[in-house]
Amino acid sequence: MTEADTRQRAAQPAPGYDPERAAAENTKALVVGPYLTERAAVRAAQIARKSVDGREFVRDPGARILEAEGLARAIDLDVVGHETVMLTQIRPATFIGTGKVDDIAARVREEDIGLVMVDCALSPVQQRNLEKAFGAKVIDRTGLILEIFGRRARTREGSLQVELAHLGYQKSRLVRSWTHLERQRGGFGFLGGPGESQIETDRRLIQERVIRIERELETVKKTRGLHRKQRQDVPYPVVALVGYTNAGKSTLFNRLTQAEVLAKDMLFATLDPTLRAVRLPHGERIMLSDTVGFISDLPTQLVSAFRATLEEVISADVVLHVRDLSHEDTAAQSADVENILEELGIEPHDPRIVEVWNKIDLLDDDRRMALINAARRGPVRQRPFVVSALTGEGVNDLLNGIEARLSANHTAFDLELPPEDGEGLSWLYAQTQIISREDSDDGMKLSVRVAPERAERLLRRFPDARKSGPERSTARRRGTSRGL
Repeated sequence: MTEADTRQRAAQPAPGYDPERAAAENTKALVVGPYLTERAAVRAAQIARKSVDGREFVRDPGARILEAEGLARAIDLDVVGHETVMLTQIRPATFIGTGKVDDIAARVREEDIGLVMVDCALSPVQQRNLEKAFGAKVIDRTGLILEIFGRRARTREGSLQVELAHLGYQKSRLVRSWTHLERQRGGFGFLGGPGESQIETDRRLIQERVIRIERELETVKKTRGLHRKQRQDVPYPVVALVGYTNAGKSTLFNRLTQAEVLAKDMLFATLDPTLRAVRLPHGERIMLSDTVGFISDLPTQLVSAFRATLEEVISADVVLHVRDLSHEDTAAQSADVENILEELGIEPHDPRIVEVWNKIDLLDDDRRMALINAARRGPVRQRPFVVSALTGEGVNDLLNGIEARLSANHTAFDLELPPEDGEGLSWLYAQTQIISREDSDDGMKLSVRVAPERAERLLRRFPDARKSGPERSTARRRGTSRGL
């Protein structure tokens, strides 16, 4: 091996080396949380109409700043501390007051901080002014969430959606007065004229890239639509998991499907949607969909960009709203999820929504029993399920409840099969819910329940099948609806 080969090999990064992660780990970051006081926040929420049922959920500043730190650490930044700033009003130039800006700038210089993450949505002007004041790079909540999504995306569709949202965000940031944005470029050939500025070139290049991505996403959307049509032709009911990020959706998904989707105590551990088949207690198969977690102040660019991904939620037969009941801000998180669902066209009181109260393993015995009793006192059709996705407690009741919800309009049949009709028995197990089965030397007596669209197929295959009486069918439904 020559000396040049040795130097080249030494210069190559080690296996698994991630330059972005290495750069982030070497960047000292300060998290600043500029939050409105309770009175100002309630007034702002009322003006923005972000309340649910007339209630205002003001999130705890301590919980918010910890969430912001979690977001910063999600891209491996070296978070050296945080500052909470309570505001009575928002300053147009810098978002926070000048006195606090000076205090933070002094800390940035003293601790040699390279990046300040401000936990709010900054305008381009506010971001530029803070960068000048701090002498460090400033990133707002929107930019950080976009960065996290860019890191987490694994599928082609996810990557395209994140890039589309990021380009829209960057396009609004092309107002900065950097020197290279002020240069003029000469005209080309016969066009003549003074030429276009660098900022105009950047905008044009971004717009061209946006158009290309939208075309690619349209192709992906058509493919997804074909896949959805194939599932509808089977058809299997779709049950979608939604909830605040880190509420335990992926852990519950893994528990129900025996899959190995990434499930970590980390914000936005899951980004790309995942579908798996699940068999319910009486044999019916469903498609369970795990989706990206929601978060307060989710950038509008991402809501629109991920609308195609969230179509599984919009068209789902049952929507499981997974909540982390151990979190101090669980009510505010629930309101945030409901607000985003409303943006997708799903009302908070949509009958398809079922709440799942998760992480009861983190509660003490008294609070756990209080939650279980509170769930039991709720109206039957709106009764939540109390579970621990980690330990499996309450999951069987949840599966029975999903089945009862999906079976509410199913038809019950009684039929008999000769002992040698294994093929017919197999068909029944695959296409219906087996409620009861009695085997004897003469054959098998079965009670089954079938979706309306499959009832005609069942009668064609088993013309002697008899529809169960209303009293018997109602009693069966009541028996399987406990806990729903």
